[in-house]
Amino acid sequence: MRKNILTAIFFLLILNLTACQEEDAQPAPEPQPEEAVETVESPEPRVAEFIELWKAGDFTGMHINYLNQGTQSVYGEENFVIWQQELHEQLGIDNLEISYTAPVEDAEWTPEQPADFPIRVTFDTIIGPVEFEKTLTLLYEAHGEVEDWFVEWDPSFILPNLEAGDQVTTEITEGPRGEIVDRNRQAIASSSTGYEVSVIPENFDESKKPQLAELLGMNEQALDDKLNQPWVQPHFLVPIAQIKADQKKLDELFTIRGTTRDEVAMRTYPYGAALAHITGYIGPITAEQLNAWSGQGYSAETLVGRQGLEEILQERLRGEAGGRIILKKQRENAVITSVDNEPVPGETVALTIDAELQKALYHAMRGKAGTGAAIDPDTGETLALVSSPGFDPNEFIPSITNSRFQELANDPLQPFFNRFAAVYTPGPVIQPVTAAIGLESGTLDPAEGLDITGKSWQRYRSWGDYRVTRPHDDVPNPIDLNKALAHSDNIYFAQQALNIPNDEFRSGLEDFGFGEEIAFPIELAPSRISRDGTFGSEGQLAGTASGQGQMQVNILHLATLYSPILANGTLYKPTLFLDDADQQVWNEGLLDAANAETLQAGLVNVGSELGLELAGKSGTTRENGEQNAWFAGYSLESPDLIFTMMIEGEESIGGLVEQVIKGRE
Repeated sequence: MRKNILTAIFFLLILNLTACQEEDAQPAPEPQPEEAVETVESPEPRVAEFIELWKAGDFTGMHINYLNQGTQSVYGEENFVIWQQELHEQLGIDNLEISYTAPVEDAEWTPEQPADFPIRVTFDTIIGPVEFEKTLTLLYEAHGEVEDWFVEWDPSFILPNLEAGDQVTTEITEGPRGEIVDRNRQAIASSSTGYEVSVIPENFDESKKPQLAELLGMNEQALDDKLNQPWVQPHFLVPIAQIKADQKKLDELFTIRGTTRDEVAMRTYPYGAALAHITGYIGPITAEQLNAWSGQGYSAETLVGRQGLEEILQERLRGEAGGRIILKKQRENAVITSVDNEPVPGETVALTIDAELQKALYHAMRGKAGTGAAIDPDTGETLALVSSPGFDPNEFIPSITNSRFQELANDPLQPFFNRFAAVYTPGPVIQPVTAAIGLESGTLDPAEGLDITGKSWQRYRSWGDYRVTRPHDDVPNPIDLNKALAHSDNIYFAQQALNIPNDEFRSGLEDFGFGEEIAFPIELAPSRISRDGTFGSEGQLAGTASGQGQMQVNILHLATLYSPILANGTLYKPTLFLDDADQQVWNEGLLDAANAETLQAGLVNVGSELGLELAGKSGTTRENGEQNAWFAGYSLESPDLIFTMMIEGEESIGGLVEQVIKGRE
């Protein structure tokens, strides 16, 4: 029985296994074909075209040809165009740039799926740069008979978080103006604390108007003009004027009901008149400047450089404005900040000037009309550059009164006239340059003496009435180079210049920079041989040898003319900015070592004759009927600076230069 049961079970297993094998052997059903997916052309060309119109400000073209139907229905063409144009003008939007992330090369696009392009938007505004990222979405739509990609747009593509109906306002914060400092980082134009005085009209005591006007240095009409501006409301805070930190004046203002005061940055010039013609000053922008700088964020209220480096370096010193773009939300009845930019301070510009040396040179001139300079002969760096008398630029901050301005303008010493930028007849201080050209040409033998008699001389009768004259005719013959330098013997140098052949004297002066524009940040009149750069006659050449005739020289250039004597025959360009490369060569090979030593010895001898512990050359000239005194030289102890000075109406100024040099040592 058990055997039968086992046999039955065995057969059942065989049947099941056979059934499974038969089932596995059946062929698999054939796969059904997938339904074809419709694809369309890439939207990228439409994105690129839309962005180009956006950058060009073609809002009409954007609306008509590129916005999708939903966007067009929400934002009508007129509102879309006018709103954006107004915002661009209000915010000063400029330099608009939009970039997008390109899709992968094998991307497929279907009409049912939107196309997303990450974009980056940047532009400049009156509060500085704005930058944000968005996703530009395009939908595939039929517009009439045209099927293509169209942009889904909203106002947040103009400004972050901007929505239809929002009011846009700005708060501008001016970037602090950069400083001007000397080579030792001493400030010569910087910012200090001042105060802006404002009035709340409804709280103001009208009887105090005369007192307030006087404290603010303005007349009552000007005060009324401020209070009666069209935008003023009784409860508004109305800015009236800025004043310096004068505690007595501030205390008086505090007693006037309805006035307030807030700290503001105010320009200050620690060295005053001594550096006035270098620094210049700042003041309200002029109509000409506002027109010239149109579109650069300036307004009629902006303070800008008006003279000197303050004007020349305006863009470097000017800080970048910051502030906020504020949205007054229509939907939420709230105020939010769309963009918040910190102002950026202007650049600090360092000069080669030594402010203390400049002050010493300025005060040594005792307020008399003249000019002076000091340079490093081995680099061309300008350590002092003085015009005397100057004016105090602090008087222009916050504003100078008309009466004081007229007083300065009518001063017979002309404090506004920049004498270091002008040219003058140099006289005998040019004689070392004439000697250098003669030595290099081989026509001047320093040891050879000339027999010169009398006070005046002319080479030929054809010179007519013109004769070269010399200040001293009692110097015993023979006259060599040392004697000629010591006694400013114009006849000696006239004869030496006439001995130089083939117009080499003129070309030699040109090698020293005569007739060339002086590459300097502050415009300087170039030194000149004559009005047309040539010698009109032999007599004119003879006079030019001692700095007369039509020759004129700039005081800074005069200092550089002496530098080849101390700098191995090299003439360096004068520099003013400390970050300029050192040793900017103007010309080289002007003197060999032996000739330089000869001139050094001659200048030491001149200083000794003058009773000075200096090497240098003095002289006097007549300019416009007035006598001017000149000196050019350097210290015997440390010949690292060449000083030049000219003072109108003086006879001898070498002692003033010595005073400055000794004060420095």
